Amino acid sequence: MSRVELPVLNTGTSPAGRGDLSSSPRHPALHVFDTALGPHVLLVNGSRLYQISESLARSLRQAMTDSDPQAVEGLLNQHHLNAPAYIDNQPPESFSVRALSLAVSQACNLGCTYCYAEGGSFGGTAKNMTREVAFAAVERLLADVNPGEKANLSFLGGEPLINRQVLYRTTECAAQRARDKGVRLGFSITTNGTLITEADGAFFERFGFAVTVSLDGVGEIHDQLRSFKNGRGSYDQIVQRVKPLLAMQRNMQVSARVTVTPQNLHLQETLDELIRLGFHSVGFSPMLSSPTGLGEMQNQELDTMLDRMVDCGHVFEREILAGHRYPFSNMVNAMHELHKGTHRPYPCGAGAGYFGVSADGELFACHRIVDNASGAMGNLGDGVASDIQATWLAQRHVHRQEPCQRCWARYLCGGGCHHESIHRGRPACDYIRGWLHYCLQAYANLLTHRPDYFGLPTAT
Repeated sequence: MSRVELPVLNTGTSPAGRGDLSSSPRHPALHVFDTALGPHVLLVNGSRLYQISESLARSLRQAMTDSDPQAVEGLLNQHHLNAPAYIDNQPPESFSVRALSLAVSQACNLGCTYCYAEGGSFGGTAKNMTREVAFAAVERLLADVNPGEKANLSFLGGEPLINRQVLYRTTECAAQRARDKGVRLGFSITTNGTLITEADGAFFERFGFAVTVSLDGVGEIHDQLRSFKNGRGSYDQIVQRVKPLLAMQRNMQVSARVTVTPQNLHLQETLDELIRLGFHSVGFSPMLSSPTGLGEMQNQELDTMLDRMVDCGHVFEREILAGHRYPFSNMVNAMHELHKGTHRPYPCGAGAGYFGVSADGELFACHRIVDNASGAMGNLGDGVASDIQATWLAQRHVHRQEPCQRCWARYLCGGGCHHESIHRGRPACDYIRGWLHYCLQAYANLLTHRPDYFGLPTAT
C-alpha cells in the first residue's frame, strides 16, 4: 500500500457479482473502489494501491467515461501517479528450468467425473514412469540451478502413489544431488489420499514435502464427485489414511484442495471441517474445463461461488483481526500477493521455468497438458525446444489475450490458467474480478488493523 491512512472495510458490503458493476472493467489503467472510510485506486501498471480523496475518486470515475482517451492519463500525471511501464509487450527471451512435475503414474484408482487427466492416463494407455526417466528429470531440473538457488520437484499423476517406489528413489536421488550442488530443493505431491500410509507420512516428513490432498467436500458430497471406479465413495478412507500425516506434520505441510463444481458449493462448511481435521491450509478452485464437460461451472454457479468465497473471506478477516490463524489459502495467497505488489504477464510459470514431464519423458507446458500436443515443449534428452517455447510465451502473453487487454485485473490474474483458456476460453473473468475486488477491500482493512500480519510494525 502506498499510504498508511487506510479506510476500514465494511464487512457488510457484498462483492461485485454479475449484477453489480463495481468490479467491471471500466478502464484498463485503473480500478477505483470504495470501503467504509473512503475510496482507493488500484493503478494497474505495477499493481500500485493508493488511498485517494473523494474528489480525486470522482474525477477518475468521470475520466473513465470521458470520450477523450487521454483524460485518465492527464489526471494521473497531474497527481504524480504515472510511472514507466512495468511490463512491456515482449516475452522473456529465456528461462532456466526451476520446477518440474513428474507424472510418475499415468493411472488412477478413482473415477472422478471431471478429471482433466481423463481417469489418470491423459486419454492414452495407463503407464508408470521408470526410474531411469525420473532420474533423468532430476538431472534436467538441477542442470542449470546454481548453488544457493531454489528449485522444486513435484509428483503428480494420475495418482502418484501407484508408483511409490520410483517416487521414493527419485526423491532420495534428487535430495542428494541438490545437497552436492548446494541447491535448496523443495518437494511436493498432489494425491487423492486413498493410498497414503503412515510410512509415506514419515517419508514426506523426512524430506519436508508439501502434500496436497484432493477433497471435494465432506462425506457424501465428496463421494458423489470422487468415487472409486466401482462407484464406492472414497471420503472415509481418505480421512482415515490422512489423519496420521496431519498429526505428524512438522517439516511437511498437508493441505486440502477442493475442486468446486455445481454439486459442492457448500464452501464454508467444507472449509471449517477440513480446518478442524487439521489441514495446514484449505483452498478452493472452480472447475472450468473438463474433458467431458461434466462438472464445469456456468455463470450462475460462479456467481454463487463468489458469494460463498466472500463469506469465507469475511470469516478469515474476523479471525485474523482477533489474532487467530485461519488457513483459508485463497485469502492467505491473495493478501500476500497484493502486499507484494504482484504484477505479471502470465498466470504462472508454465512453459517458462516450469514444465510437466510425462511418464515417457516428454516435456509439456504444465502438468495439466501432459500428452497434449498443444503444450508439447521437447523431451528430457534434448531439453526444452527453445523455438516452441518462444512461440508459446509470445502467444500466451497477457497483452496478446482478449478480453485481458481491457481489464484492470490483468496483471493480478495474468490472463488465467493456460489449460482452461485453451480448452474453454475465459468463462470466469467476472468471478475473478469480483474476488479480487473483494480482496482489495479486505487487504486495506487488514493492513489498517493488523499491519503485523504483513510483517509491519503496529502503530503506537
